[in-house]
Amino acid sequence: MTDTATAAGLDAATLTDVLRVAGSADFDRWQEQIRRTGGCADPIRLAGSTKTIDPSTGTVLHHYTTEHEPGGMLRIACGNRRASRCPACAWTYAGDTYHLIRAGLTGDPDKGTPHTVREHPRVFATFTAPSFGPVHNRPGNRPCACGTRHDEDAPELGTPLDPDTYDYAGAVLWNNHASDLWRYFTIYLRREIAKRAGLTQKTAHEQSRLSFGKVAEYQKRGAVHFHAVIRFDGPEGPDTPPPAWATLDLLTDAIHAAAARVAVDVPPAGDQPARTLRWGTQLDVQPIGAFANGEDITEQAVASYVAKYATKAAETTGTVDRRIGNKEALVLLEVPDHPCRLIEACLDLHALYPERKLRDWAHMLGFRGHFSTKSRRYSTTLGALRQVRADYRAAQQRAALGLPDPDDDPEATTLTLAHWTYAGHGHTPGESWLAANIHRDIQLNRETAREELPALLDLEGAAA
Repeated sequence: MTDTATAAGLDAATLTDVLRVAGSADFDRWQEQIRRTGGCADPIRLAGSTKTIDPSTGTVLHHYTTEHEPGGMLRIACGNRRASRCPACAWTYAGDTYHLIRAGLTGDPDKGTPHTVREHPRVFATFTAPSFGPVHNRPGNRPCACGTRHDEDAPELGTPLDPDTYDYAGAVLWNNHASDLWRYFTIYLRREIAKRAGLTQKTAHEQSRLSFGKVAEYQKRGAVHFHAVIRFDGPEGPDTPPPAWATLDLLTDAIHAAAARVAVDVPPAGDQPARTLRWGTQLDVQPIGAFANGEDITEQAVASYVAKYATKAAETTGTVDRRIGNKEALVLLEVPDHPCRLIEACLDLHALYPERKLRDWAHMLGFRGHFSTKSRRYSTTLGALRQVRADYRAAQQRAALGLPDPDDDPEATTLTLAHWTYAGHGHTPGESWLAANIHRDIQLNRETAREELPALLDLEGAAA
């Protein structure tokens, strides 16, 4: 068995558990449950029952219980957005984020935005942190300041040239206040737009709206930066065209001016001096092209880029994706030196700035904001996308059970009584390996279908 386990990339104990699960009498049903979760790596296990009743007659139309399920439990997806926790659920989250961002760029009436938003001024802006000390990098064709030409995957990239002089306290305090910097930016942006339009803020607001969707990303040095789609709309949002004065150039100029105005003061505390936190100088603002007419940044590229980083967090810098209680844990977790020092800075600063909750967010290198956010009128919401998926599955279930569809017959109401209890989460080692393979199969099948779809549409067009 040892040779077989090695060939499959498994240890003997995991292979034994794989054979146990695959040889069980209810393996087919277990597979069906896991496929419905998309191959979730850490499913929630529930025990309980549901009963669907016709309230007018008291007739039981359907009864379900987990007593006959594998292990007496129903498994549902954990829904975690982090790829480090659950690749399957993160993949679904990234897909939802892609459709949310894309709907705000190309328009999608089903998702709350008309196709005419493609004609609105739109930019893709990247806001970075300032320098906290020189780090190893790849400056074009030149060598790093250390004299070495680093490879793309060199582990020292992003780490300080001199860790002893690097401003670790400033770095984590900047991360911790990054959401405040963004909030002030959105306030100043509206003021700068009104100023450039020669209008009062009230008049500018009456004639136009700003919509945005953004995502946070960690640079290799552990500093957060934001990628944002910013769009000019008319007075009623995406359904109305922006006024003639709301041009792409005005928007771009206002973004630069607003970012330069933002300043967040941090008072002195203990051995820490007073600080004024600002955006870094590397602000990049590029127009988004509707049909790639010579523009470098296209709608497809922006949506894909934002979705890619919506499932990543500080673990990309070498830290962990769970809270850390003390410095001793850093040794046990074998956290690399640079993120280790950033985490230690958070733990040390917590007593000086208790209201900032730096200890709770030490594993995030101080950042405590949402990783993806959007303004109310940008497009649809992640909750709405999840609800569409849930409604579709509920309709499939009703059809399979022969239950009435309320959309077809509004008077055909049913009453569902449910009782659920939490029974744990996760997989055994063998189940985990099998679930990962199920997720890979699902992902491969969907990607293959997506690649083949254009060819099928071309064939249908030729036949017509």
